[in-house]
Amino acid sequence: MATKYGKKASTKVERAMKEKKEGTLKSGRSGKKVTSRKQAIAIGLSEARKEGGKVPPPPGKKAAKKATKKAASKKTTAKKASKKTASKKTASKKTTGKKTASKKTVTKKAASKKTAAKKTGTKKKTAARKKAPAKKSR
Repeated sequence: MATKYGKKASTKVERAMKEKKEGTLKSGRSGKKVTSRKQAIAIGLSEARKEGGKVPPPPGKKAAKKATKKAASKKTTAKKASKKTASKKTASKKTTGKKTASKKTVTKKAASKKTAAKKTGTKKKTAARKKAPAKKSR
């Protein structure tokens, strides 16, 4: 079975214990002198973790990580479900967009036919005028 703690962890804890005995070990934020043996060990392990030593995560962090993993997995499943419904909505929008686009093209075609008919009608009239001899008024 593999060991839980690496060499770096043991050296850091050893150093922290020596400092605690000498009275020079101080806690992080407040800077107060550490008197508890357990606190000294915790400080040593924390320093080893920061430097990348082989140390398991603190007991309180394990449960928090599991909870965040579960929450993250729930979020991803919710996102996947929302993506599916969103894709369905966009697909339906696309089909309705195609329908309206086809209606627009039909109306455009009809309008262009009307204008073309008007143009051909005016062309015929002008051609008939040119062919007919001009009347001279006396």
